[in-house]
Amino acid sequence: MRDDRLYTFHPRIVAVMSAGMGLSLIAVFGVIWFRLSEDARDTFSWFQRLTLLAFFGAILWILYRMTTLRVSAYPDRLRVRNVFKSYTLPWDRVTALRFRPGDAWLQLFDADGNRLGILAVQAAEGARASKAAKELAAVARSRGAGPRSTPGT
Repeated sequence: MRDDRLYTFHPRIVAVMSAGMGLSLIAVFGVIWFRLSEDARDTFSWFQRLTLLAFFGAILWILYRMTTLRVSAYPDRLRVRNVFKSYTLPWDRVTALRFRPGDAWLQLFDADGNRLGILAVQAAEGARASKAAKELAAVARSRGAGPRSTPGT
């Protein structure tokens, strides 16, 4: 499979913080569990153990998704990976990208007027995020993204 990406951006700060939190969580839970006496560990039923593991797994999954946030531009589409959902939009459906001072992350507006937050490009990244927003907007314009004029206007 060939990689025809024109542009990709991954946030560094969020990835480092999420990875650090995940490793810390594993260490803390591991130390607590193994520091408990065997008698104390035996008081947990299998259901309680599975519940703890499921909760622990859900937190680690969310942190994993946060470490893998990204936005990728391809010749025919834009691919956005957020925490809970990924989106793929053809360029003709993208009408605007907006990242104004005070915005938490890059905003994408589609042809139906929906707004989608692109979490990969966040204000926490500072100048790096501003540069990424400008570069992504340039790619979008070069691929035909932008406001659509309607007949008669």
